Amino acid sequence: MVIVCICASMHAGEVTLDSCRIWAQRNYPAIRQYELISKSEKYSVSNAARSWIPQVALSAQALYYSDQANMSEVWEALGLTDMFKTLGKDIPDLYLRKFQGKVQLDVQQTIWDGGMSVAGKQTAQADARQQKAQADVDFDQLESRVDNLYFGILLLDLQQEQLLQTDSLLQKNMERMRTLYNNDVILQSDLDAMEVEILTLGQKIDAVSYSRDAYRRMLCLITGRNLMADTLQVPEEPAEKAGEEQRAELRLLDAKIDYLLAQEKTVKSYSMPQFYAFAQGWYGYPKLDMFASMLSAEWGLNAVVGVRMQWNIGAYYTQGNRLKSLRVNQEQVRVQKDIFEWNRRMQTAQEDAEITRLRRALEDDARIVELRRRVRSAAEVKHDNGAITTTELLQKITDESLAVSAQSAHRIELLKTQYELNKLK
Repeated sequence: MVIVCICASMHAGEVTLDSCRIWAQRNYPAIRQYELISKSEKYSVSNAARSWIPQVALSAQALYYSDQANMSEVWEALGLTDMFKTLGKDIPDLYLRKFQGKVQLDVQQTIWDGGMSVAGKQTAQADARQQKAQADVDFDQLESRVDNLYFGILLLDLQQEQLLQTDSLLQKNMERMRTLYNNDVILQSDLDAMEVEILTLGQKIDAVSYSRDAYRRMLCLITGRNLMADTLQVPEEPAEKAGEEQRAELRLLDAKIDYLLAQEKTVKSYSMPQFYAFAQGWYGYPKLDMFASMLSAEWGLNAVVGVRMQWNIGAYYTQGNRLKSLRVNQEQVRVQKDIFEWNRRMQTAQEDAEITRLRRALEDDARIVELRRRVRSAAEVKHDNGAITTTELLQKITDESLAVSAQSAHRIELLKTQYELNKLK
């Protein structure tokens, strides 16, 4: 539905506030952050889950010892040498070779990691929520910039239109005064005064035109579209939000608290015991049977299986302070949240008061414009009859122009304030 409306507005050469917001979001470089944050979260969570996959390591080593374990000295110390000679037997030559080596495969399976993998997963998810909430805050700020430019252009458009109408009115009075001058009813100084007013008004028109073009160029840069020749539609009053939608700033602060809570679990997991099942298998020399290895230098297969516990007691030394620091940070975020809520209530009250003021002003504006127009028309008649001077006539024309400009400004300011209030809720 949104795309259809945008296409229709583009075909008609008219642009809406909603379409500008959408274009600005699509053109904003930070839009790519959402996809990157999701990918980063996916990889981090996957890595935390993979800690339960059996860890396999392959290693190899070759060693040469300067000395060796030899049983000959043991036989002599035990007096077995003479006994073997008496029996006519040779003494077994038992010793380990100086050159040793092996190729080893280690397999380790986590039984319980002290909650570290769960904490890592929660930390990754909380960090992703925090980054997405920050991106939402940036988009809200971008939307506010678009709104300020959009309503600023609308106000400048109305000012330019009003000034052109005033210029047309002055030109008509100038033609009328030339007729009076030709009939010797007014002086040359009266024509000069009217011409000065027309020239001054022309300068104001040029200034407004330059400001209007500057605002439009900025809107073109933000949206990434050429909107210099398009007509900006005056938006309707914003509809009330359906249900309660939490502000992006509050979501960001809540996400920061969740991230700190997840970090607490990570800190606690550092001081928990961890249990692993392991298996080692290797092919090499010496074998587990040392006596067999002393008799023969052949390599052989060996294996060991078991359960291991690992407990980093040193983590307790800093755990208390780290947890206290994290909790202090949580309190700081909660204070920021309270400050934000307080400021929002204050700003909401100010916006409500401003809306009330502008509505009352608009109620009077219509009557003021009508009266100023009647006063100006009467002044033109009096001027024709010589009852008032040209300066007095110009003042009445200026008063009417200011009244119309004030009415237009109040109407745009009311819409802008209503949209700002709608964001606060």
